[in-house]
Amino acid sequence: MPSFERKFALHVPSSTENLALIRDFVSAVGAQVGFDENEIARLALAVDEACANVIEHAYGSDATREVTVRAAVEEGEIHFDIIDTGRGFDPSLIKPEAVEELVKQRRSGGLGLRLIRTIMDDVQYRIVPGEMNELRMTKRLKK
Repeated sequence: MPSFERKFALHVPSSTENLALIRDFVSAVGAQVGFDENEIARLALAVDEACANVIEHAYGSDATREVTVRAAVEEGEIHFDIIDTGRGFDPSLIKPEAVEELVKQRRSGGLGLRLIRTIMDDVQYRIVPGEMNELRMTKRLKK
């Protein structure tokens, strides 16, 4: 893989109608850095889940708000940053229940962050109170 840095950004209204556009963006970036079709689908799923969470939970489905998706390729990794100005949350409060237990309890929701953590190599969340929330998802590039 090339070692030089590349950056991309997408700004869209906070609407589930834009999730397909976000997946296309992630797919294009993933293809450009050499991920195969399966890996691209997994990346797109993780970013889609993160953006859907922003739309539903941070913004309460308010389509007048904006979601920013940034991608950066650097030092053998690809980072996807999801940035919003909605309600923040503390991901450490999410219990590490097994997916099987959630299915058994027939609970809806609660799988997004677990799915993201399963797909990505590193997940970090940063809140700047009154300004922004940023979810950074990192995947190592194959050599």
